[in-house]
Amino acid sequence: MTPAADDPPLSTLAPDVAAPAPPAVPPPAAQPSGRRRYDRSIIEGPLPPAVWKLAWPTMLTNIFGGLQGIVDHVLVGRLVGFTGNAGIGVANQIWIVVIVFIMSVFTGMSVLVARFVGAGDEEKADRTVYQAFLTAAGISVGILAPIGWFAAPVLLRLVNATPEVQAEALPFLRVSMLFSSGMLIFFMVSGALRAAGDARTPMRLGIALTLLNIVFNIVFIRGLGPIPAFGTVGAAMGTATASVLLGAYAVWKLWHGGWVVSFPRGKGWGPDWAIIRSLFRFGLPAGIQGIAMNIGGLLLLAYIGSLAQSAAAQAAYAVSYGQLFSLITWTSVGLMGAAAAVAGQNLGAGHPDRAEQAVHVAARIAVMGAGTLGLLFMFIPRQLLAVFGMDEPGVVEIGVQLLRVLSVSGLMIAVALTYTGGLQGTGDTKSPLYISIISQVLIPLGICFVLQSLGTLQPLHIWLAILAGHTTRCALSVIRFRQGRWRTIAVDIAR
Repeated sequence: MTPAADDPPLSTLAPDVAAPAPPAVPPPAAQPSGRRRYDRSIIEGPLPPAVWKLAWPTMLTNIFGGLQGIVDHVLVGRLVGFTGNAGIGVANQIWIVVIVFIMSVFTGMSVLVARFVGAGDEEKADRTVYQAFLTAAGISVGILAPIGWFAAPVLLRLVNATPEVQAEALPFLRVSMLFSSGMLIFFMVSGALRAAGDARTPMRLGIALTLLNIVFNIVFIRGLGPIPAFGTVGAAMGTATASVLLGAYAVWKLWHGGWVVSFPRGKGWGPDWAIIRSLFRFGLPAGIQGIAMNIGGLLLLAYIGSLAQSAAAQAAYAVSYGQLFSLITWTSVGLMGAAAAVAGQNLGAGHPDRAEQAVHVAARIAVMGAGTLGLLFMFIPRQLLAVFGMDEPGVVEIGVQLLRVLSVSGLMIAVALTYTGGLQGTGDTKSPLYISIISQVLIPLGICFVLQSLGTLQPLHIWLAILAGHTTRCALSVIRFRQGRWRTIAVDIAR
């Protein structure tokens, strides 16, 4: 995910607080069946193993999932050229902006599920999952697919993509939007299971999805037998096919049971507007945050597109930031999810101090992982770029610059993401929104605007602007979490 009106100072931000009162959910002892169903080591055992138990499967899933994007870029780069890489990068950036609003429903779902699981309340956790499914499915099929299809050309023009890049990106983007439902179901199920303390099932689902992705993408990108080579759009076709198959299996499994969460029985199958409002109450700020960050990313792409070496810079950005840097962000996202789940469950169980300690543990693990990958970015950048078929001297030079900046930036974003997880998991989804607007929209875009106005904007300046944004986000996220206002946030739904 790329870095992406006056805002109040952080000292005045207040999450949704029902006065300084304890959470409205019942204590764990009131729900004995939940105690048998859920893994209670998250709220009772040693903290580092509890965090790691949730983090490592997600980190492995995200790294493994990143292989699918790498395969796409390697095949497209070798068969189509760097314009195909740029097309995928630009289309994915737009796609993330469009889909992130729907994903916000899953953030709200995770807040509620973690809190209810911490309190041992099975019935409320399952009802929340089902209502999240209904909401996401309705938005995906009824809004995203038709509007996204027709808006795709306008969105591509917004980022100043060259005609050659637009020709590669447009069909890729349209296929991604039209067949989004399978991927959304996968994200929903994975988020619900992790929030409930089961990270291994999403890992198995994620590995299965990646394997299917790789197989279908190779077939559709290169062609096989009677199936022609579709080139860049073949990557979107493969992803859509794999995700629809996996999504169908996940819905079947939720209906028949066997996972730590499932669809409830005997409660009616229509929408429960009270729960849906709660999903948006906690999730909407995260959705706006994601939209703001990625609109910032699109505008950043516009600055990249305005450079004299625009196509080369966009290709370097797509591979260095969109693929290689994702090895840092996706592992950090795994730790962010672990921090959110452990903090949310412990707050639901009435252990706020333990919730705080869990986030600090996750941040330390994140720094170690980001530092290791950062060393590779610093010392062997050319070899990493060569994997993607990047041998154009101009593209390589820009890519090396970016990777070396990202070796430092990765440390900042890794810490920022874990503390963002702590805030969101405990129900404070507003503070990360304001922090992201300041640090990943206003700061990097402001730097680019000033330098472009002076007529001196170069690729390195854009990369340093990204670093400035990540550093600011790290500092503000840590400060906000340590203020501790998340301790008094109440979460509940009616029975």
